Amino acid sequence: MMDHATPGQLIVELLDERGWTKRALAIVLEKDESTINKIIAGKGTVTPETALALEDIFGIDADRFLELQRKYDLAVARISAKPDRTRATRAALFGDLPVGEMVKRGWITIDNPQNTKAVEAELVRFFGVASSDQIEILPHAAKKTEVNGNPTPAQMAWLYRVKSIAEELMVPNYSQANLEKALPKLHALTGSPEEVRHVPRILAECGVRLVIVQSLATAKIDGVCFWLDDTSPVIGLTIRFDRIDNFWFVLRHEIEHVRLGHGKAAMILDAELEGEKAGQSPDIPEEERLANSAAQNFCVPVDKLESFVVRKSPFFSERDFLAFAKILRIHPGILAGQLQRRTGRYDRFRQHLANIRSNLGSGVAIDGWGDVYPLGE
Repeated sequence: MMDHATPGQLIVELLDERGWTKRALAIVLEKDESTINKIIAGKGTVTPETALALEDIFGIDADRFLELQRKYDLAVARISAKPDRTRATRAALFGDLPVGEMVKRGWITIDNPQNTKAVEAELVRFFGVASSDQIEILPHAAKKTEVNGNPTPAQMAWLYRVKSIAEELMVPNYSQANLEKALPKLHALTGSPEEVRHVPRILAECGVRLVIVQSLATAKIDGVCFWLDDTSPVIGLTIRFDRIDNFWFVLRHEIEHVRLGHGKAAMILDAELEGEKAGQSPDIPEEERLANSAAQNFCVPVDKLESFVVRKSPFFSERDFLAFAKILRIHPGILAGQLQRRTGRYDRFRQHLANIRSNLGSGVAIDGWGDVYPLGE
């Protein structure tokens, strides 16, 4: 039996084998001859009921007729259909971007979510491009913003929000010397959660923009380092974990990226900066190991922490713990975080992990947790 492009071709071959006419088939099927003629000419459709009747007559599985009909219908549709690249664009924008969350956060304004053109127009405005197919989350879009790794659409949206806010902050040009001098000042703030309110000012005096934007639900970002230009570094934080130890570790990690000039060629996006990713594994890129080392030693010098663990493990008394934090002149929560990381015992001293976000005050550029940063005001 030859290959067939349509169910009609198969029916003609079966009729020829039996010496039947189309009229005879019409009588057997109890259908008009015109219906049979249309099926054979490809202008009529073989329905499941007709396919079952043909199976009874010719002994050919009904699926064979239906599969030929399906392939023929698809081929006809391909010929008449016009390629529409905008479908793929809309699929990426509406399927991958957390548009609903962006609306709730006040990043984009949409009166009717069903109005796709209005949504696309808002996304074009948000990403600062001329048309929707230039939005960088799309595979075919030219990448104006280089980012390490493969950021998700949600992460790219968060990065753009940080960038938009950072561009509005007025700070002097970056000074490496001032940043070096600022490190002891910053460390002096680690003794109390309330002192973090001074961080934005100290960094701004060095020419470093600090922007805090609550993470989108699926982004899992901790921080980012990038440069608006050669004299304008930006540190973005999410405070994904509102704990004093995490705040200082991530902040010092990003500061080290700035100190070493990281993030100029491509944004340094730090996601899920915990566990092994916060350590010195050889699998971690060198620039991340350097930033981790600086953050660890800023929070608790590694050699001092190791000495404490060797002397006191496996039993760490509250008295010894608090005395060690006092010697280090840091809040006990910072020591708790580093000790948990070192021992793998995250149940220890959790009561000291103080919250930090509520202490940032009004001097920081912050977006999220019910507040929308007023761009353009």
